[in-house]
This record gives sequence, structure tokens and C-alpha cells, in this order.
Amino acid sequence: MDHTGESFRDFELAGWEDPGVVSRYHEQLTVVTTQSIDALLDSAQVASGQRVLDVASGAGYVAAAASRRGADTIGIDFSTAQVELARKTHPGLRFEQADAQDLPFEAGSFDAVVNGFGMCHLTDPDQALREAFRVLRPGGRIGFTVWDAPERAIGFGAVYAAIRAYGSMDVGLPAGPNFFQFSDPSQCIGALQGAGFTAAACRQVPQQWRFSTPDQLFDALAQGTVRAAATLRAQSPKARDEIRAVLRGTVASYMKGNDFVVPMPAVLAWAVKPA
Repeated sequence: MDHTGESFRDFELAGWEDPGVVSRYHEQLTVVTTQSIDALLDSAQVASGQRVLDVASGAGYVAAAASRRGADTIGIDFSTAQVELARKTHPGLRFEQADAQDLPFEAGSFDAVVNGFGMCHLTDPDQALREAFRVLRPGGRIGFTVWDAPERAIGFGAVYAAIRAYGSMDVGLPAGPNFFQFSDPSQCIGALQGAGFTAAACRQVPQQWRFSTPDQLFDALAQGTVRAAATLRAQSPKARDEIRAVLRGTVASYMKGNDFVVPMPAVLAWAVKPA
């Protein structure tokens, strides 16, 4: 399908409103993304008694972890399907549908704003950072995680390399920001400083994606993502078979015991709103 008539936001939202995609992401990728939650909350110094906003909350695991620390937490996501899943997964916590780039909160409402792997899905991540700055109190902190560069986040790097080798990346998807823009620490720090934050810093957080069979990587990306899945669907049957075979070999090379353990590190960035 040619998506060039759609905006990137509409394309992303349509994908994340599909309950099947949301469910499969939850089943297949949450096991990776939850590995960096403690580091994310530590970077924002989330503690008991604070008011915390979890942006791009997804199934709500970051918000739930902040709540376990004693924080008063609100999770927001632009996808109603994600909000419904978060409410089901973490009953008793507050989750609302809202846009990261136009937050429905008063200035100075929060002690911390956190965002786990949501920045790469935003049409204007710089505006999202400005909004986070606005709703933070003076002295408040922001923290966000993104995937590391594709040569280190092997699951994503391998699939895009295989597509370039055996298919095409030019499949008519709407133009959006570089998925790996914030994999570059200098981009993280520059964007945070541009939004008004100080003491910006970032580091890598190790994560691993564990599979029981070599075919699971292709299936997870084809079923539980939006951009990658659309790119895979647009390939010819022959190209998809070749891409699957390459990914099968990539995963097989990471065999560890009875499983396959693929590196999927995150980049964690944080900063402070001046007091």
C-alpha cells in the first residue's frame, strides 16, 4: 500500500491503534524495553512523593515502576489501544490518551517526565522536549530511552541491512524523522539543550533480546512494529524470503546455551530544567 498521501503521524497512529500490533509488541518487545526502566527512572531521580509523567507509556510498565517507587504517576499515549492495554495491565493506575507534542497539563505540573522508546515515533521530537520542559517544575528532570545505533541494536540493524541488500527501503511510506536520530549522544544532548534543559548527558544501557528459535526476530518485527512491519510487507515475496533467511542466520550466530541472545542496547539521555 502506498502511504505517501498520509502524514507520518497518521501512519504511525493507525499502526498503533491496531490491537493486534499493540498486543504483539507487548508480547514480543516488552521483554527488551523493560530492561532499561530502572536506569531511566534513576536518571530522572524518580522517588516517593514526586509527581511523574510517563510519555508514550505504551503498556504502562514505566509508569507502574515509578508508582512502585512511591511516585504519583500519570501515563499518556497517543494510541487509545495502548491506553486500554495499559489500564488492563496495570489496573488502579492512571493512563490517558494525549499527544506528547501538545500535553494537556499546566506548566510546572511535574517533578519528572520520562519517555521509554517513544521519541522515535514522534513527528516532532523537539516539540515534545519543549512540552516536557514546560510541564516540569524548575529543577525537575527529564529522562528518555531510545534504541542504540543499528550496528549495536542488532535486531533492527540486521533487518534494515537485509532489506537494503535484498529488497528496497523506498516503499512509499510517509516521510518521518530518522528512527535512529537519538542513537547519537550528541543529538540527544543538543536536542535537550535546545529545549532549554541543562546538565544534559547520556549513556548506553545494555539490553538483550532472547529467542528460542532463529525465526522469532523476523516474526516479531513483522507482527509487532509499525514502520519496520510496513517496510517488510511492501517487499516482494522473494525478497521477504531472502530477508527472513538472512535474519535466521543472524540470530543463529548469537546462540547461547539453548537460546539465542541478540544485543539490543538502549541509549539513555537525561537533563534538568534550570531552577
